[in-house]
Amino acid sequence: MSDLQIPEPVAGFIDTVNAHDDQGFLDAFTSDGVVDDWGREFQGREAIKAWSDKEFIGATGILTPEEVTVDGNDVIVVGDWRSTHANGRSSFAFIIDGDKLGRMTIREG
Repeated sequence: MSDLQIPEPVAGFIDTVNAHDDQGFLDAFTSDGVVDDWGREFQGREAIKAWSDKEFIGATGILTPEEVTVDGNDVIVVGDWRSTHANGRSSFAFIIDGDKLGRMTIREG
């Protein structure tokens, strides 16, 4: 990765995503974690897994971070997303809950 200072657990999460580690991806979220993908919300492991299998990890995505903003437990990573499902500059906003992710919101970067 670049010299961007991305805090944990977000930095590890990005490494897990880029390694296409399905289990590690799911384990990064709290049990009631939420993914908001352009307004579509997926809460809990089963819903997140079903979404990810098709559109995220299953789409062999790679996130190349270009900017990071940290404000307490809120971390926003903007970068280039490349996958078999969607491509382009995207914003990934994370809410950290302890050592896990409580929420990931994906929007245009």
